[in-house]
Amino acid sequence: MMNTNQALIVADSECIAMCTRAPYFPIVAGSAKGVIVTDVEGKDYIDMISSACVLNTGYNHDVVLRAVKAQLDNYIHFSNDYFYTSPQITLAKELIKITPGDFAKKVIFGFSGSDAIDSAIKIARAYTGRSKIVSFVGAYHGSTYGAISISAIDLNMKRKMGPFLPEVYHLDFPNISEIKDDETEAAFSHRKFADFKRAFDSYLPPEEVAAIFIEPIAGDLGLIAFPQTYLNLLREFCDSHGILLAVDEIQQGFGRTGKWFSIEHFDIVPDLVVMGKAMASGFPMSAVVGKSEYLDAIGMPGQLFTLQGNAVCASAALATIEIIRQEHLLARAIEVGSYIQARFKAVAQSVKSIRKIRGLGLSIGVEVWDEAGAVKASDIAKKICYRCYQKGLILIYIGGNTLRVQPPLIIGDDEIKNAMDIIESVFIEYARGEIADSILEKIKGW
Repeated sequence: MMNTNQALIVADSECIAMCTRAPYFPIVAGSAKGVIVTDVEGKDYIDMISSACVLNTGYNHDVVLRAVKAQLDNYIHFSNDYFYTSPQITLAKELIKITPGDFAKKVIFGFSGSDAIDSAIKIARAYTGRSKIVSFVGAYHGSTYGAISISAIDLNMKRKMGPFLPEVYHLDFPNISEIKDDETEAAFSHRKFADFKRAFDSYLPPEEVAAIFIEPIAGDLGLIAFPQTYLNLLREFCDSHGILLAVDEIQQGFGRTGKWFSIEHFDIVPDLVVMGKAMASGFPMSAVVGKSEYLDAIGMPGQLFTLQGNAVCASAALATIEIIRQEHLLARAIEVGSYIQARFKAVAQSVKSIRKIRGLGLSIGVEVWDEAGAVKASDIAKKICYRCYQKGLILIYIGGNTLRVQPPLIIGDDEIKNAMDIIESVFIEYARGEIADSILEKIKGW
């Protein structure tokens, strides 16, 4: 007889399209608070991925609940397209404050990171009068029409759905793991940027490019950051050719890396900042922030949604910003992130399956491998993650063989120690050959 988890998962497969699922573990949430998810059978799990970086403030934070309940008592929604609401206006002011750039800005609201990418594409084309968009191979920007057009990470995001948005070009990502043994970061960046410029010298007229989209830290590629020198060169290139630089902060925004937005680590001021996920602590909300003249280039109703900037969602977003400030979560992300990296480095001294540890704040990627090449690196990642699930911890892999370590910023000292103790024990079990191959049949993921 199936338990409740299993019965609901079967029902899910019968009535929800499989293209919306990348199932890692058979968990059906019953309740959640802080960093703990309790399934419908009553089993607790420590969430080390913040529900895909949506819950930087943790589950059901009291400040968010109070703000949402207060707004519900006033009204759920009032048409922002025909009239005005205070929560939306107040939130726009806050977003203007926390995004990089000392200039007049405006905001366009949406519901998810994907539609915010579409907004940014429209903004860039409308302002510049140009049509071409450039992004990088390995980028995941979302699944709406524009976002999926500029993404380049999975063939199933392209199969059977074309034609896509025209005039989109995907260039090679400067993956620092490809650096030569005797090469500096600067030399690597200049070499890769020379490859980048070759496209503009041969088939891509820079004066026809509206925007270049980047993830400062390529999330689903394996949490790999752009090299600093490369970003400096890219900013200079955009400036010299009148191209807008749009940064996708959907996964890394709202304190995840120890800054409000990850681009701040690189001392680069972008033209457009795209955000979503953690913005409203679980409520559907996204935005694009940029220079006023850029956003006002779109005529009404070129980017008008009935529910954009919904009052309840905006109230949750304002509460999220308040929590990050009041609980000093930017500093907390750096502190806990340093602890996590130190623990992984200690584990790496006793096991051979950890190849690289990288990250900023609480956005950490741990790359696993088999040095001899006898075992697929992706199989190692699957075994580690599934065994963690069996021990009451949610940890997934991305980029094939990179563990995605992105817990809520509010995680406590005892909670993170417990989580890292579980992860360490699983690596030791793997090193001893104690994790069965049968696990590989149970986990799919991305």
